[in-house]
Amino acid sequence: MKLSLARSPHNRRYNTAAAAAAATQRDLIPQLCRQRRYKEAMDLLCSQNLPLEALHLLDRIPNPPAVVYSTLVQFCLKRTDLSLGNAVHDRMRKSGFVPGVVISNRLIDMYVKCGSVDRAREVFNDMRERDACSWNTMISGYVRTGRIGFARELFDQMTERDNFSWTAMVSGYVRHGQPLEAIKLFRIMQASCKDLLNKYMLSASLAAVAAVMDIRCGREIHGRIVRMGLESDEVVWSALSDVYGKCGSLGEARHVFDRTVEKDVVSWTAMIDRYFGDGRREEGFALFRKMVNTNVRPNEFTFSGVLNACADHAAEELGKQVHAHLIRVECSPQHFSASALVHMYSKCGNMEFAREVFERIQKPDLVAWTSMITGFARNGLSSEAIRFYEFMLESGIQPDHVTFVGILSACVHAGLVDKGLEYFHSIDKVHGLAYTADHYACIVDLLARSGRFNEAEEIINKMPMKPDRFLWASLLGGCRIHRNMLLAKKAAEALFEIEPENPTTYITLANMYAISHMWDEVSKIRKMMESRGVVKKPGLSWVEIGRKVHVFAVGDTSHPKMNEMHDFLAEVSKKMKEEGYLPDTNFVLHDIEEEQKEQNLIYHSEKLAAAYGILSTSPGIPLKIFKNLRTCVDCHNTFKFISKMVQRKIVVRDSNRFHSFEDGICSCRDYW
Repeated sequence: MKLSLARSPHNRRYNTAAAAAAATQRDLIPQLCRQRRYKEAMDLLCSQNLPLEALHLLDRIPNPPAVVYSTLVQFCLKRTDLSLGNAVHDRMRKSGFVPGVVISNRLIDMYVKCGSVDRAREVFNDMRERDACSWNTMISGYVRTGRIGFARELFDQMTERDNFSWTAMVSGYVRHGQPLEAIKLFRIMQASCKDLLNKYMLSASLAAVAAVMDIRCGREIHGRIVRMGLESDEVVWSALSDVYGKCGSLGEARHVFDRTVEKDVVSWTAMIDRYFGDGRREEGFALFRKMVNTNVRPNEFTFSGVLNACADHAAEELGKQVHAHLIRVECSPQHFSASALVHMYSKCGNMEFAREVFERIQKPDLVAWTSMITGFARNGLSSEAIRFYEFMLESGIQPDHVTFVGILSACVHAGLVDKGLEYFHSIDKVHGLAYTADHYACIVDLLARSGRFNEAEEIINKMPMKPDRFLWASLLGGCRIHRNMLLAKKAAEALFEIEPENPTTYITLANMYAISHMWDEVSKIRKMMESRGVVKKPGLSWVEIGRKVHVFAVGDTSHPKMNEMHDFLAEVSKKMKEEGYLPDTNFVLHDIEEEQKEQNLIYHSEKLAAAYGILSTSPGIPLKIFKNLRTCVDCHNTFKFISKMVQRKIVVRDSNRFHSFEDGICSCRDYW
């Protein structure tokens, strides 16, 4: 058995020797006091971290000299010991000792760092003489505690200000949400004492400019930076890049980034995140690959940001590469990126990998649990989502509002109304959480899909907040399933007011009219869309083959393999009809012949993507197809048939969820 360091024989001898030496030194204190060598005695007690003994010694020293008080105050400052500091200060006052500038400044600093700014101000007010350090420490104390008005009052009283004074005030305004005041003060400094400008002041000012997204002011400061020769300073250059990034000028941000001589991990991560935040994922991924090839090692924020981008764009292959890189550089995902890995795999529809990563985490946090629950729900594995939710509660982790959105979604996708209502009521009654609009949208979705419209309306009427677009869209979706035209109109009218530019509402309502053969109403909807400039979002589907993404639009004829794809789909349609399948043409909007409707359905974008994937890969290879809109009933039925016909697993991720088709069955059990 290995001995711990504390219990090893060598360490025991060391500790014993150290204790003996300390005891010997303490024995010197009486002798030092008899010789009136108080400073040395006090230094000895402070070095051995004996605050009470030091205080007792102070009480025994007649008329303690300034050097003894200075040592003790420094000791209190080092320990940030407010109680001891108060005791020393009180003894100063009682003894009649008047501290000079140095000891007073140390007292102010000690009180500020111990969080007692009012006591610091008392010392400041009592000072007969003050230097720049006195003013600056007091100002920074007020800034630290958010009392920016008091800080500015002192700042305005100063007769001479240095770099620290100006920077403390400007950065204080930025830190406490007053960037415009920071810019005003920077302008005053530029006009009155521009010689004091340094990289810290410029960085603070750039932070203010970034907060208000004033690109003109940013460019002005950029020019001053160049004139001052600070282009090589990574702190200033990073702050300038941040300004351009937040102002939406990624070209200028990248220009500054590329010219930065010493790029640290923060600079790289910030630039990568800017691309992702602006929706330019390919450039973000490319920059991450470039970073990996440098001597700068990505940190937890870099990996988490890239993995979250992979999740948002369903870029599983790249996510796997990031995961592999984590392993290669011996960065255990245990510590920081495990939750991001779980989130990425679950959002990409790979729950096997998500679970594998999850099970390697010693103590999963709430984010990891919620990612698993939401992932199961999105992938049609509602029973697993519920099981994990119960496991999470047993482990002592308390759910938050995001967790409840996940578990309620699991109930929605499986039609578990009673279970969903149980979880919904537990949000407030069991867990003491406030309901959010998302919770209401989920429970209305659950009730509406089940045709329980009276209960859904009752909940809507009792909501403490105004129903949002998600709730009305959920209600409209339920009305579409059960053909509740009256309530559908009410939901659609609410959505027209909230987001008149969203084509989904118009299309859904028009589909409902079409299924009822109310072609005049369909025409009215179309005219309404034209008058409001609303354009139907084109249906796009894509499939990744050999690291290349192939995108298809409905009725697409441009692909080189289009003839083969059409032949394949025609054969599928023929075989389906032979087995008695009738195409679902209810939601084809145009009042056209049935044969033409069927022809339109054959060439939906997801069918084209599936045909290309099957023709371009070896038999038995699973396919993963992505669509920007919700998949239609006919495509859903067709995929069930194709999966059985070609003996392949086909996963389709539409705008709403994952559908995993295997051997003629979908993971959603036809409930979506």
